[in-house]
Amino acid sequence: MRPFKLVPSNLLCGVAILLIFSSCGGGPSRPVVRTPTPTPTGVGVSGSSDAPAPTVTINASPTTIQRRDPTTLTWQSTDATSLVIDSAVGNVDQNGSMVVAPLESTTYTATATGPGGDAKSSTRVTVVPRSNDASLTSTNLERLQMAIDEGQVEPIYFAYDKAQLSTEARGTLESNARVFRQYERVSVIIEGHCDERGTEEYNLALGDRRAQAVKNYLVELGIPGSRLETISFGEERPFASDHTEAAFRQNRRAHFVVNR
Repeated sequence: MRPFKLVPSNLLCGVAILLIFSSCGGGPSRPVVRTPTPTPTGVGVSGSSDAPAPTVTINASPTTIQRRDPTTLTWQSTDATSLVIDSAVGNVDQNGSMVVAPLESTTYTATATGPGGDAKSSTRVTVVPRSNDASLTSTNLERLQMAIDEGQVEPIYFAYDKAQLSTEARGTLESNARVFRQYERVSVIIEGHCDERGTEEYNLALGDRRAQAVKNYLVELGIPGSRLETISFGEERPFASDHTEAAFRQNRRAHFVVNR
């Protein structure tokens, strides 16, 4: 019988390790690779994408004007919370119109802004030099005379034996001046009239003072004196023929006619 020999402990440990690795397939384990989860499309879109886009249109009438003549801008918009027109117009209502008088050709652009975004629309106003065409001048003569006949240009009334302008008369002349500025090449005659009381010579002088007072104030308002001519008819051309105070008030006046 052979004697029993002891196996060194370090040899036993090595054998155990080899057995363990062989049972597990051998070698170190591979790291786990994680695949990133894809992000769903469409995330982050705000609710305003569902709001209707605003619309806007702007037009000018007429689109071609002479310098200092007016034109009218008209605009409409939908689904907008604000509307701005450039070229010094600024913020305006969503729908509306306004009169402008550009001194040079101008493009007006309206920008409508709302929850659904922005929209733009433009219109062009072409400004041309004032024409020297005689036919146009004739047309302006007729238009201003029509404005006078229709009451857009009103006569100026005076107190008895007076040539001073009242507060009401000054206000009327300010309105008249706005009409005269629309026809800057047309001259106007200012007629001075009186009621029948007083001598013929006195009333001619009084009518002249009345016409001159009207001219002076119009010049202060910016109407060139070269466009204004004065004449006195005294009591010769009454507007009312009755011999009453009401008729006298109608006859104490400065009247306007186009100088042809």
